[in-house]
Amino acid sequence: MSTMNPPQASQEAPQPTDKEVEEELCLLDLEDADSILEHVQDLISQHLDEFPEDQIDDEAARYAAKMTKASITDGTRNGHVRIIRHYITFHLRRNKKFDAKRVDEQTPRDIAAFITQKCGPPEEGFEGRKYSTAVLTRAALTMWYKHLRPNESLTEWRLDSTTNTWRGLPTRSRHVSQFMVGLEKTKAKSGEVSSSARALSLEDIHRLYQHCMNPDLSSAQRRAGTVRYVAFLLAWLMLLRIDEVIKLRFENIDKVPGERKFVDVSLNTRKQNQTGLLHSWRLHANDSDPMICPVRAFILLGSLYGPEIKKSGPLFLHVSAQGAVMQNQPLTAPALSRALARDLQGLGYSTWALYGTHSFRRGGCQYRIKVRRWSADMVAAWGGWSQVEAVTMFRYFYSPNDNHEYMHDYDRNH
Repeated sequence: MSTMNPPQASQEAPQPTDKEVEEELCLLDLEDADSILEHVQDLISQHLDEFPEDQIDDEAARYAAKMTKASITDGTRNGHVRIIRHYITFHLRRNKKFDAKRVDEQTPRDIAAFITQKCGPPEEGFEGRKYSTAVLTRAALTMWYKHLRPNESLTEWRLDSTTNTWRGLPTRSRHVSQFMVGLEKTKAKSGEVSSSARALSLEDIHRLYQHCMNPDLSSAQRRAGTVRYVAFLLAWLMLLRIDEVIKLRFENIDKVPGERKFVDVSLNTRKQNQTGLLHSWRLHANDSDPMICPVRAFILLGSLYGPEIKKSGPLFLHVSAQGAVMQNQPLTAPALSRALARDLQGLGYSTWALYGTHSFRRGGCQYRIKVRRWSADMVAAWGGWSQVEAVTMFRYFYSPNDNHEYMHDYDRNH
């Protein structure tokens, strides 16, 4: 098997400032928030007892119930409407003029105040709920503001200087992110362990391969599974988010005719840099572990698409229930995330809801460190990360949710 060592990080690079580290922690907080949103309905149901049904015994509660019923009319209502009612009632009891539909500079502070009420220390008059309650409350409020502002961006919070109005979702504001980072630290000091997204290990990737390529599946199911698995594998090998791997195009793949040792892959944009060509990888064949061999994966994908599929545009295409590859229907990130949840459920993972958008990136980092024995600077170069982003990298290397079942073996060979 051929390998490639990524370039070593510069030893003279400037050390990150406290402000840069704080910014990176906020970015990581937003990544975790994105992962939670993928499974918010399932997770909220586990915490509904912390938000009891209103007795409708005062004007504030009645108004809150009326407002949520009028504003949330689709199938998600039952999952998070109770949390929204508690949010509105809490603020109306503090301020009778509170307008739950108002979105302005004060809204992030309203969100933080409510989460403080739920999760602050009991000795200070708060309810003392766990950090997971804060995470899910924020997710429910994200859904509330998405209902109120369906045409707003889901990934930003900024002041539009032209109209002097705030655009995007207040739950993505810097104020809320800083508050959540601080709350998590406070909870950790008191001995509470938070639940962030789990990493997908090498064994998990093997199981996904066997699940997606199961010979007992129908032909159409295996064809859809092939597309899905190649996307999963590339995200894991290249340390990508699902929304990044889904943007790969045929034009990003450089396969020399007849060359079976490697494939070159480039990515036009990353979240950290939205303009120009930022990063590229040379993925080598892996003859010792064919299930994670990128060259074989591309051969599988090429065989599935065949000559009738034009080799331009989005790389990952939707496969119909009948097994037809739909050239004009690219696979989407939400569809791939939902498919991952179904696959893990099908494999019997009881903790499937902890796996999400960033589980491939986390798992790929751990694979490079623990299995391939790369150094941290090699992983940073491979993933295209700066020194500041090493804060994120460490969280990818280690999470309280990952690999503790192997602790009894840690010292066996030393």
